[in-house]
Amino acid sequence: MTPTRHGTPTARLDQVGRAEALRRMGADPVDVAVIGGGVTGTGVALDAVTRGLSVALVEARDLAAGTSSRSSKLIHGGLRYLEQLNAPLVREALRERSLMLDTLAPHLVRAIPFLLPLTRHGWERAYIGSGVLLYDTLGQGLARVGPGGDATMPHHRHLTRKAALREFPSLRPDALVGAIQYWDGQVDDARHTVFVARTAARYGALIATSARVTGFLREGDRVAGVRVRDLESGAEIELRARQTINAAGVWTDEIQAMVGGRGQLSVRASKGVHIVVPRDRIHGVTGLILRTEKSVLFVIPWGSHWIIGTTDTDWSLDLAHPAASSADIDYLLDTVNRVLRTPLTAADITGVYAGLRPLLAGESEDTSRLSREHAVVSPVSGLTMVAGGKYTTYRVMAADAVDAAVHGMNRAVPPSCTEKIPLLGADGFPALWNARETLARRAGLHVGWIEHLLHRYGTLTEELLDLIETRPDLAQPLRGASTYLAAEAVYAASHEGALHLEDVLTRRTRVSIETIDRGVEAAEHVADLIAPVLGWDQVTRAREVAHYLARVEAERASQRQADDATADAARLGAPDVRRLGRTDHRAPAATGGPS
Repeated sequence: MTPTRHGTPTARLDQVGRAEALRRMGADPVDVAVIGGGVTGTGVALDAVTRGLSVALVEARDLAAGTSSRSSKLIHGGLRYLEQLNAPLVREALRERSLMLDTLAPHLVRAIPFLLPLTRHGWERAYIGSGVLLYDTLGQGLARVGPGGDATMPHHRHLTRKAALREFPSLRPDALVGAIQYWDGQVDDARHTVFVARTAARYGALIATSARVTGFLREGDRVAGVRVRDLESGAEIELRARQTINAAGVWTDEIQAMVGGRGQLSVRASKGVHIVVPRDRIHGVTGLILRTEKSVLFVIPWGSHWIIGTTDTDWSLDLAHPAASSADIDYLLDTVNRVLRTPLTAADITGVYAGLRPLLAGESEDTSRLSREHAVVSPVSGLTMVAGGKYTTYRVMAADAVDAAVHGMNRAVPPSCTEKIPLLGADGFPALWNARETLARRAGLHVGWIEHLLHRYGTLTEELLDLIETRPDLAQPLRGASTYLAAEAVYAASHEGALHLEDVLTRRTRVSIETIDRGVEAAEHVADLIAPVLGWDQVTRAREVAHYLARVEAERASQRQADDATADAARLGAPDVRRLGRTDHRAPAATGGPS
């Protein structure tokens, strides 16, 4: 939480609010302490605080620094689960999709079409078509598309080869005999996670990033909170809590080891790599799903780019900075090129990112399996752990985790109400969208910029327009990243909790994967913009730029390596900008969330 002078909660995350949050964490016990600032952890904080509980969340790096900024950026029911005859799971995910499209985050989540190419005549159309029909039926009446779309989520449709090629001209004609088109949801995962955190802060949750858990506080056999190190100042605090919920994603085993590993949840990290290419390299007005020998490959529209992914390989190396190797990139290029008229090459790639999925590798008799996709366990009294899952069902995971934790509180706690709590920026969004041309005239901006801001900030767009009114120079695009306004960088530091240059370039914006130089040119401009907000002197500013440039070079070097081991070593050549306190950069980081 960022308290005002009188202690009233506010959704603004800034340095002053962070310092106050840490002070209050060390001074007053809370009902629930949350470890991890991914979508699950922030979802837990929002769920708990809206039940009337006092909440503190700590995150070792940045909001969404791990898995929750590196997914395929889809809000979907999991069409492939229907092949496993798991209709209840799909129905649950489709319900969450509809809630986000309709109520919770209509400014952040939108519907996009996908094409499923068919390669065989006859049975394949009937088989896949029946699955997509069931998918639509399960979601019927639930989902709606966002501004500019139809009133309801369109139903799937069957296409001939000729019709499919009109939708996706870059497909080779011999790569399909026809296709089926259906619709699903898309989100900027990192932005959504930040909005979940800010909404939790709005209702009173204390939020502190760059705050690493170093151990647990104990009262006999009971967990009574956590020890926390402020990675910005080096100070340590004791955060006392009636219940602690660990939502650290792929760091679950490390956090669990701090309490002896009893009631063990074993989480396996699976690496998923995506590449980003400019929109003009592939001609199509719809996304594409390719069935492969291993899984599926998505070709996803992403503004002026395409996202292509993903891989699925075991990862046992650095958890904070999973590295993409040349083998990963070659696999993606080879797979997509099988169906493209004009093959992509490595030179076409604008950005690459790798994330880790926290997959359940096993469970003990103490585990309460709440669905096929996630599990909740209480290894010791006072501690609840949630693991597994997928981004779309983060709200369900959070509610299940809080339900388990409140059993140990010996007090009546209301049930979850987050299905009725729109995220910040959602309330009144349709009305503001309809007024976008008026907003554009008033702000002196092209309506395209207003639409861009509305899809990233919702009704909070007015805060950015107020900032521009005060400082007209902020209406200019970023140097080297012309799809973002300068105001967005300033706002990231003043309102959205960004503490470092890379927070702005990799998560508050997507400059690091959307520009051919990975944000190198933009780094200087953004550093100049946020330095006054964050109180940097020239030495700090220079260090931040140097850290970011080293990060870019380390990632590029890793992507030239042939295997995971050498790619990992190359990526770790750049030191972490936060003071992790260990030279190998592998300290357990309280960050998490499903892919």
